[in-house]
Amino acid sequence: MSRLAFSFVLSFFWVHAVMAAPADSASKTAASTKSDGAKPDYILQPSDLIRIQIFQEDDLNREVRISQEYTVKLPLVDTVDLKDKTARQAEDYIRELYGRDFLAKPQVNLFVLEYAPRRVFVAGAVATPGVVLFQQEQGLTLIDAISRAGSFNRLADKKRVTLKRTKPDGSTETSTINVDDVMKGDTNQTWPLQPNDVITIPEKIL
Repeated sequence: MSRLAFSFVLSFFWVHAVMAAPADSASKTAASTKSDGAKPDYILQPSDLIRIQIFQEDDLNREVRISQEYTVKLPLVDTVDLKDKTARQAEDYIRELYGRDFLAKPQVNLFVLEYAPRRVFVAGAVATPGVVLFQQEQGLTLIDAISRAGSFNRLADKKRVTLKRTKPDGSTETSTINVDDVMKGDTNQTWPLQPNDVITIPEKIL
């Protein structure tokens, strides 16, 4: 291959590499932005801060906090009920609302910017009984909650700790837990907590 032909080939590949670079960069940026959203099966909660983005409709984009009634107010469609909806279900629902009367095939993205703090209650023989807050994305275990409540006091009966949970149908479920076994690693159960769980540590019977 002559030197002139070799230079032409190099120039050809260099031009194509430069032309492809912006597309690759844009693709990576889009993927990164999409990953900032909530997990698809995350159920939206009151006080969650969410961002609604509608492609090429900047005037309709909003950052809103979900009310205690599970609603948000958005331009044109007004009050939107998000109760019992996952992040992706809410996204689809808002897309449907805008698509009915206002926009042709709107592209809607929903992101959770800030998760509302969840809470559990720790009562009984701990140093500072009361409410323990935790973030949804971090989670909280039984041992963590007791630790944040100042840990057991000297009268605590670690073998008869109760965990009371209200299920979605309104019924309650109470478990009695030997926390000594959990702390020693004698069980694989770590007892991850759900919002509004109530932990009670009784005192030892002397």
